[in-house]
Amino acid sequence: MTGEHRASEPPGAGGATQAGGLPFHASILAGARTAAQVAALVAALLGGLSLAGWILDVDGLKRILPGAGTSMKANTAVAILALGISLFLVARRPVGTGVTGRSATGPPSGGTAGLSRAALIAARATASLALLIGGLSVLEYLTGAGLGIDELLFEDDTAGVATGEPGRMAPNTAGALTLGGTAALLASTPRVPAWTSQIPGLAILALGMLRLYGALYAVPELERFGAYTGMALHTAIALVLLGTAAFLARPDEDLAGLLMNAGTTGALGRRLFATVLVVPPLLGWAVLAGEDAGLFSSRLGTALLVAGHVAVFTAVVLAASTVGRRIEEAHARAEWQVRQNELLQAFMDHTPAVVFIKDLEGRFLAVNTTFEASTGLSRDQVMGLRDEDVLPPGLARQARAADLAMLAGGVPVQREELVRLPDGERDVLSSLFPLNDANGKPYAVCGVITDITERVAAQREVQRARRRFLALLESAPDATLILDGGGTIVMANAQVERLFGLAPGDLVGHDVVRLVPPDRRRRHSALLNAYLRLRDPRPTVVDRDLYGRHPDGSEFPVEVSVSRLQAEQETLVVLTVRDITERRLAEAVRAERYEQHRHIAYTLQHSLMGDPPHLPHLPSAHRYLASVQDPGVGGDWFDVIPLGERRTGVIVGDVMGRGLEAAAVMGQLRAASHALARTGATPSMLMTALDAFVSDLADQLVTCVYLVMDQDTDQVTLCSAGHLPVIALPPDGAARRLRTPVGVPLGVNDLGGGVPFEEATQPLPPGSTLVLYTDGLVERPGTDIEVQIDVLTHTLDLALKGAPADPELLDRAADRLITTLLPDPAAHDDDVTLLMIRVPGPEGEDACG
Repeated sequence: MTGEHRASEPPGAGGATQAGGLPFHASILAGARTAAQVAALVAALLGGLSLAGWILDVDGLKRILPGAGTSMKANTAVAILALGISLFLVARRPVGTGVTGRSATGPPSGGTAGLSRAALIAARATASLALLIGGLSVLEYLTGAGLGIDELLFEDDTAGVATGEPGRMAPNTAGALTLGGTAALLASTPRVPAWTSQIPGLAILALGMLRLYGALYAVPELERFGAYTGMALHTAIALVLLGTAAFLARPDEDLAGLLMNAGTTGALGRRLFATVLVVPPLLGWAVLAGEDAGLFSSRLGTALLVAGHVAVFTAVVLAASTVGRRIEEAHARAEWQVRQNELLQAFMDHTPAVVFIKDLEGRFLAVNTTFEASTGLSRDQVMGLRDEDVLPPGLARQARAADLAMLAGGVPVQREELVRLPDGERDVLSSLFPLNDANGKPYAVCGVITDITERVAAQREVQRARRRFLALLESAPDATLILDGGGTIVMANAQVERLFGLAPGDLVGHDVVRLVPPDRRRRHSALLNAYLRLRDPRPTVVDRDLYGRHPDGSEFPVEVSVSRLQAEQETLVVLTVRDITERRLAEAVRAERYEQHRHIAYTLQHSLMGDPPHLPHLPSAHRYLASVQDPGVGGDWFDVIPLGERRTGVIVGDVMGRGLEAAAVMGQLRAASHALARTGATPSMLMTALDAFVSDLADQLVTCVYLVMDQDTDQVTLCSAGHLPVIALPPDGAARRLRTPVGVPLGVNDLGGGVPFEEATQPLPPGSTLVLYTDGLVERPGTDIEVQIDVLTHTLDLALKGAPADPELLDRAADRLITTLLPDPAAHDDDVTLLMIRVPGPEGEDACG
């Protein structure tokens, strides 16, 4: 019933495993142990109560159960108490260990794992006491002699209740206690099989059950045998409990292990055992009920029949469980071994490398599918063959020599080697290792051969690429530094020594800020960290306020090109540094000359444009912003021309292009338009004359608008040559565009257009404000110029609608229009001209007069 558990066997279904490999569930074993301890304690309690009755001479304690005819004898009480204590102590040991702490499959585990020495001595002493009392009583019955033990403790005055010798226990009780003492002693001995204590336990259980059956079915013959003393009812209960405790004292072994294991046999055994204990009594009760009804004859026959059924069912349960366990164990071992073989073969077959196993003589025992594909031979064709039967001669000799060398060394061997095959040379990584038995002696050789030709070729290419990279790095004309993600220099070319005066080897491992002047290191580090934090940084060139440092501490300006390099799992930063000292000097010279030229051009333009005359009867405000590009001069101009008789001419123009040429054309047009206007030319005549003038200039286009205000008629006449509309704000309405025909720009007719210029007259109520401007005010990339003109009109409404005729208000309104239309005046790339004129009302005339 016992055996040795092997590491190669499948794991159990429960939380523990018996020595024979039987699986257990921890909760089942714990429940069995608890049941054994409780049964032993309750039995000891019954014996103790009866013993107390003898000591105190209390008849009720001797019988315990009300109406019980027979009391428990004093010797019986002592033996039951001792036996209950012994079995309780034995049942306390943890499962899987012997009573002395010895593991079921190993050496002693110590007193903490099993019973202490004191507990073991107490268990065996109490078991011996019970065995002694029961054995002497059996001997008295067998020999008919009185050994003087029956009334050794107390005088029995209950002889009148039952026949037999005073103080002597019933013969079946004596036999049960003898078996119980024997079972307890055997259960406390670890080297004795558990079944030697479990079978006596079942016998004790059967003797107790016979007495209970006699009481249940009213069969006095089962209470006593002939003229001998009968067994007390609570004695029978105690015997049932003691038999249960003896059977379950070692629940993970032998007969109890059959019932307590977590497998199919355990579950089947527990159910059958429960059936045996429950079904026969019920059948017996049913039979007795039939006999009482006159259906059956003898009660005794029925009782014996039931007892026989119990015995037969118990034997059937144990036999079936034994067979089932053997089947389960054999089936589990076979399934596990098959599964292990399948898993091993599946693992080998799914390995892309060539895998084989050979015995010590070089015969193949197992190969995988890659081996089959490499050799062109099936597994069945390879099994049992040697290397020379499967591989080319040279390769076979090489393989056999490698096997023998590995076996001679006794340790696994791994190496890269070049193998010559019929289809060419291949680089392989071979791993050979021995397979050892339980004694550590090799019995087979396992090999794993991986084709690494592509990997080796890639490594060689990487090495070549690295050499090319180093050559490229050294050939760079500028100092080049490669940093890791933390700003530490990991590589530098020879040019860094020429620039910084430090050898590349002295820089590797140091922070790059070492090359920066101390008072500038914080800014340089911040710029580098900001670049590294970018999610997708692009190559960048930085040359503003960056400086390098010579070993003597002197500074010099540098230009740094920054880029990111992804190398395997590491991000590197490449810095290309160039000394730009000479460039800075040249830039300073160019900047000085540029400012001189700009000043000259600006002075020239200002002299050409001039300032418009100040007319007391016609308040105005103007703004001119030069372009921030080129020299800062352009072709915008405006003029206010007094014509007499309360008539005033106003002109705004824009020469296409920028620079000195545009400014020169602007000056000529301003002078020509001023002269033509003073002759009294109408707006259309003036435009026609200017168009002829522009046509004489090569490749020039000009937009222009000219208007004449007549304060006597409250009208304005205007003509436009491709210019933007004039905005008018009447005193009693919203700002609007003055409607006028828009002709082609000046200089277009020379290209063959021949389009005449038309003029239009519009009412101009006193108190109105006119706004004239060039496209630099309203034209922006990405915006609609019409929308910008609407913004200008709306802003004029907000600034002057309903405002009094105050020149300061007109000046502030000009600032507001510039601020609204040009949020960033420092960044505009075209000339901007704005002219605002307010026509006084009647109150203005009075003021002037």
